[in-house]
Amino acid sequence: MSRLVVTFCALALFATPAGADEAFVTNQGSDDLTIIDATTMTPLATLPIGGKPAGVAVSADGARAYVTSPEGKFLSVIDAAARRVLKKIPVGDGPLGVAVSPDGRRVYVADTYGKRLFEIDPETGATRSLAVGAMCSGVAVAPDGKTALVADRDDNALSVIDLAAFARVAVIPVGRHPYGVTIDAAGTRAYTANVESNDVSVVDLDARKMIASAPVGNHPYTSALAQGRLFVTNQYEGSVSVLDAATLKPLGKIRVGDYPETIAASRDGATLYVANWFSNELWSIDAASLTVRAKAPTGDGPRAFGAFLRPVN
Repeated sequence: MSRLVVTFCALALFATPAGADEAFVTNQGSDDLTIIDATTMTPLATLPIGGKPAGVAVSADGARAYVTSPEGKFLSVIDAAARRVLKKIPVGDGPLGVAVSPDGRRVYVADTYGKRLFEIDPETGATRSLAVGAMCSGVAVAPDGKTALVADRDDNALSVIDLAAFARVAVIPVGRHPYGVTIDAAGTRAYTANVESNDVSVVDLDARKMIASAPVGNHPYTSALAQGRLFVTNQYEGSVSVLDAATLKPLGKIRVGDYPETIAASRDGATLYVANWFSNELWSIDAASLTVRAKAPTGDGPRAFGAFLRPVN
C-alpha cells in the first residue's frame, strides 16, 4: 500500500463522542497551561505555572493534573476542576516526564539531568527516588499499577521499575534516543518513539525485550494507540505516521502543524489530539478517517508531554 498523506480538511466545530473531554496543554514559551474543551476545541482557561512547564499528567479520575517545570525544578499539583494550582513540590535537577498511578496516590517524575525517577506523594509532598538511565525523559505506568517504564534517552534503553519494591529490575535496549513511551491497554506491550533512529520500538513487557521496530518519519517524539493503530508524531516533518499496531505496516501520514510534540487518544479511541510546539496549536484528528477535524490556539510553545487529556464525565 502506498503511503497516504492526509491534509487539513476542516476548521468547523464538531461533536466528540465520550472520550477525552479537556486537554491540559503545557506551554513552555509562555510559562503557563492552557485548558481546552475537547468537544468544541475552545480554550477555557489559562493558568500561570512558571519554570518552563513541559510534562503533564492527569489522574484517571480527572481530579488532579500534575505539571513538571524543568527550569523551575518543581512539580505543580493542580485542582483540575477548580483550575487552580494547589502547591508546588521541589523535584530534582530537571523534572520532565511525569505519570500518575492508576489510583492517583503516587506521581512519578523523571529527573532528566539527575538520572533519577522520583516517586511523590502528592498529598504530603513526600518523595523518594532511584537511579535510572542518562537523560531520562518519558514515563509510563502500566494499567495494573505494578510497573513503570522510563525512557533513558542517552542510554538507548528503557528502565523497568517494579513499583511495589520501587526498584529498577531490568534495562531493555531499544532504538536510538527514545523519548516518549506508551503502554497498551492490556499492559503487555510498550512503544518508544526514537528521535535519532527515526523509528518506533515495540517491547514485550512479560519477556522484557524489544520484539520489533518500524521506520516512521523524521525525529519521532511520542506515540498513541487507537482503533488498532499506532500514531507517531514526527517533529521535523510536521506529520503523524500511522501504522497497523499488530503488523507495523504503514497506513499513511497525516499533515499537522509545525513541530508536533505530543499525541494522545480519547478514551473511546475516536479522536487523536496533537500539540504543535512551533505553531502554538492543538489539533484534533479523526482516528478512523485520518482527517484533521479542528484546531485550537494554545499558549507559546505547547509541549503537553504526557497524558494531557482529562476525563470530565
